[in-house]
Amino acid sequence: MILGDTCTRACGFCAVKTGRPTWFDDDEPRRVAEALASLDLEHVVITSVARDDLPDGGAGIFAETIRQVRARSAGMGVEVLIPDFNGTDAPLRTVMDARPDILNHNLETVERLQKPVRKRARYGRSLSVLERAKAYAVADGWTVHTKSSLMVGLGETRPELSQAFRDLRAVDCDILTIGQYLRPSLQHLELVRYYHPDEFAEMKAEALELGFRHVESGPLVRSSYHARDQVPGAELRRARRQATIDADGRIVPGGLLDQDALAG
Repeated sequence: MILGDTCTRACGFCAVKTGRPTWFDDDEPRRVAEALASLDLEHVVITSVARDDLPDGGAGIFAETIRQVRARSAGMGVEVLIPDFNGTDAPLRTVMDARPDILNHNLETVERLQKPVRKRARYGRSLSVLERAKAYAVADGWTVHTKSSLMVGLGETRPELSQAFRDLRAVDCDILTIGQYLRPSLQHLELVRYYHPDEFAEMKAEALELGFRHVESGPLVRSSYHARDQVPGAELRRARRQATIDADGRIVPGGLLDQDALAG
C-alpha cells in the first residue's frame, strides 16, 4: 500500500484509518521499487488509500511506482488496485500511460448497496473507470487486463449479483474475484449472512459462462487472492524467471530468458 495509511473516505466495510492525510513522499516509488527488487517476487499488487486531498488523487505516484518497478524488476508482473479518482480522466490516463499488466478497480457490491457500503463512490463511475482503462490501452496499441472484486454477505440478492457480473462484462472486465464480507468491528456494516462454499462455486461457474477470463470465488477470496496466476502469460513469465540460455544454447535454471528464446 502506497500513499500513506490515512484514507480520505469512510467506506462502511473498511478498517483503514480515515481522516485528513498529513503524509506525502514523492520519493516513495523508488523506495518501493528497491524493496520489491530485494524480495525477488513474480508479481506485485500495488494499492493505496484514497487521496482525494491530492490534485491528481495520487495517480502520479502510482505511475512512477510502476515505472520504477519495471526499471528494477523487468520480469515482475505489476498490478495496480486504484481508487476511482473521482471519475476524472487525467489521473486514470496517467496510471495507464505507465502500462500496468492488470488494472484493478473494485466495484465492491451491487448497485443498490453502493451508498451504505461506499459512501463517496458511484456504481456507474466504477464501471466507467474499468471501461476507460481498457479503451486507453486499446487506443495506444497495448493490452491490459482489467479486474474487479465483489464482497457478498451485505444483504445483496443473487439476481443483483448476477446483474453486477453482467455489468462488469459489459465494460469488458477480464478478471473477477468474489469473497465473503467479514465485519472488521461493531462500528462497521453488519454482516447479513455467510455464503456456503457451494454458492461460491455456482457464482464462479456463472461468471465464467459470461466470459470472464479468470474468476476466483470463495469465502476467503480477496482482491489480491492468487493474483500472480491472473497475470497475462503467467506461466511463460514464470518460466522466464526460472531459466536462461548459456553460450551453447542450453537452458540453465535461475536466470531470465527472453520470450523468443523460450518459444524456440
